[in-house]
Amino acid sequence: MIVLHTTTRAFRLLALTNTRFIGPTVLSQRVYHNPTTTYLSRIRSPGISIRSMTTESEDEAARARNRLSKEKSPYLLQHASNPVDWYPWGQEAFDKAVAEDKMIFLSVGYSTCHWCHVMEHESFENEEIGKILNENYVAIKVDREERPDVDRVYMTFIQATSGGGGWPMSVWMTPDRHPVIGGTYFPPDDRYYGRPGFKSVLLHIAQLWKNKRQEVLEQGNSILEALSRGKIRTEDGEGISLPGVQAIHTCFSMLDKSYDGEFGGFGKEAPKFPQPVNLNFMLRYYANNSSSEEGQRALEQSLFTLTCMAKGGIYDHISQGFHRYSTDKFWHVPHFEKMLYDQGQLLTCYSEAYQITKDEQYAKVVRNIIEYVTRDLQNPAGGFYSAEDADSLPTQEATAKKEGAFCVWTQSQVDSLLGEEVKGHPGVTLANVFSHHFGVKPEGNVDPFQDPHDELTNQNVLIVRGSVTDTAEKFELTQDLTIATLNKGCNLLYAARQTRPRPHLDNKMVAAWNGMMISGLAKASQALGEERYTQQAEGAAEFLQQYMYRSGVLLRTSYSGQDKEVQAGPVDIEGFTDDYALVIKALLDLYETNFDTRWLEWAVELQEKQNSLFWDSEDGAYYNSCQADIVLRLKDDQDGAEPCSNSIAASNLLRLSNILQRTDYNDMAVKIFKVFHQRLTKIPIALPEMTAGLFWTSSTTKQIVLVGEPSSADMAALIGCVNSHFLPNKVILMVPTRGDSFLSRECQFVHSLPQIDGKATAYVCENYTCSLPVTNVDSLHAILNTKSKL
Repeated sequence: MIVLHTTTRAFRLLALTNTRFIGPTVLSQRVYHNPTTTYLSRIRSPGISIRSMTTESEDEAARARNRLSKEKSPYLLQHASNPVDWYPWGQEAFDKAVAEDKMIFLSVGYSTCHWCHVMEHESFENEEIGKILNENYVAIKVDREERPDVDRVYMTFIQATSGGGGWPMSVWMTPDRHPVIGGTYFPPDDRYYGRPGFKSVLLHIAQLWKNKRQEVLEQGNSILEALSRGKIRTEDGEGISLPGVQAIHTCFSMLDKSYDGEFGGFGKEAPKFPQPVNLNFMLRYYANNSSSEEGQRALEQSLFTLTCMAKGGIYDHISQGFHRYSTDKFWHVPHFEKMLYDQGQLLTCYSEAYQITKDEQYAKVVRNIIEYVTRDLQNPAGGFYSAEDADSLPTQEATAKKEGAFCVWTQSQVDSLLGEEVKGHPGVTLANVFSHHFGVKPEGNVDPFQDPHDELTNQNVLIVRGSVTDTAEKFELTQDLTIATLNKGCNLLYAARQTRPRPHLDNKMVAAWNGMMISGLAKASQALGEERYTQQAEGAAEFLQQYMYRSGVLLRTSYSGQDKEVQAGPVDIEGFTDDYALVIKALLDLYETNFDTRWLEWAVELQEKQNSLFWDSEDGAYYNSCQADIVLRLKDDQDGAEPCSNSIAASNLLRLSNILQRTDYNDMAVKIFKVFHQRLTKIPIALPEMTAGLFWTSSTTKQIVLVGEPSSADMAALIGCVNSHFLPNKVILMVPTRGDSFLSRECQFVHSLPQIDGKATAYVCENYTCSLPVTNVDSLHAILNTKSKL
């Protein structure tokens, strides 16, 4: 986190605006922090109804009133009919601000953001406010998912100066894009508790620009200088050590102290976030320390959290997939938005849980996540869409959207749809069994505190508090009949749900998030042995290569058109560091699943391009952007809802170093760890994914070399053996006995490892020493069962 060191003078203008840096604390909102990201609660402002926002571009075009109608981003298109003269982020807007000598008003959000919808309805659809904006400012609208670098610069400003943040983000800045005043959601007028309304703030700041221009300019310069001084740089001196085992143990200790032993999760109060980065670390802590009490505790905490989440309302028991977060500490009432990046990361977590335990409950969640994503979030060309909204119309006739309307049920609805009796058990209906198992109640099962504006009155969010065994005993059913009854109930409710108005779909396809989903599919294929998951991962990788890779450069986004054809944006947005890092990781995971070296070759190409575009040759680590239109290049420095790009990049470099014997990649990874030395040693809980990367340097890496015919049955048996083990600090190399391969050219040491007796042969190498060759599964199991200890 950047901390600003500025003088009081730098923020003196705040007093002149009669306002403050407003975080989303207006009214009854609460600010939620999930390491790097601040989230709004699902609490609403009284009396707000949100218009039904179309996803059809021809309807948007028919209502178009500003330049956003030419964009492809669903979020920007939602604002194309506003009376505000919105510009997309770009030179045209910057030139207009300079030419007309106006301040810039920047609004940043995303299409499935509830409070973004609220501020649009209250303010940006208001003709009077639109006129004030148009006369006094150049208004720019940014989709944060398209331009995370723009979002990061100005969110850093908001967080550093107010201690909070969130979306929508509202920033006033000078024509040269230096931030001056900012906040998040503003109510339209001054009626709420004496807080300044958006109209008042607009007029105040316009007067400041007119009457106190020099002070505004000086403040903008001062703030930008402070942000620049706060950038992370390598500490002075050559004596900086590589953070080691103690940083790993400290991270475990911090997570262990925050663990909720009653309901699972890391953090004992509401809201509850999935936090896959924490689960990834704890599972790796177990794998590298499995014989210790701490290692076993890390595993138990991870498994219990995954189990509680899968039983909770944060998991969609009818349509599958996970919602964004739970507004309570019980994993019950969620914020109903569904994000692709959650599905991809949790898919990996549940796959690894199954790999460790062989417990079918985790395999079921894996299959269900994949069913949801491939059914509801996949373009026919193979790419994956970004998100589904939390809000939808409760009925076909309704005009106002409500959060969760697509997902919740009344008791009467369940009784009506599931009125059939359970075969052989007169008097017991599907509804009886279903309602007991999923906590459905006549008065609804949502705590009124979680529903202060009565959107969920008499509604039920499905949650499993007991078990199938409990439900079977309650109704004197067999286990199998209980499962069949519950499955039938879910199927009937799913069919009924399809008649409801669907939530808005953000059909933008983001390279980084597709990378996370490809990794999840690859891990699922490894853990469950399902070839179709490999094929789906391959299809998504081919999609990225065909549609989002041009002239050696990865693109950030592509879009789905009217007939689901893949479209480019009006301007190509080149990929950011997180796009490269997460796609490279995906390609390495895919290679270790199907051993097709084209994915390994592409991973190396992308790694070289990432290095050339983003690497800080002076201080080390990667900048998040190389775009020329931002005022400050920053480095991602926290693992939050998404892993930090530097965290993923460090592990990618170490994996590639071990595969290709590239010492330069190893040196770059070490440099990243040193850049973040202070965070890794003092507060590693801020970087659990990067701390997990230290396992590559703190324990020996297993290089598993498989030599033989890739498609042979005996090779498949050896691969299945490897995949049955949870070995996070390993690389797998497939060396075909016939033909020239990328590995044969790039990795010379494999030539010294021959095939034995014409059989598929495995070597397990550590510290440049390889085991004796083995050609049967039992011998390979014995070698791989060797336990690690930090």
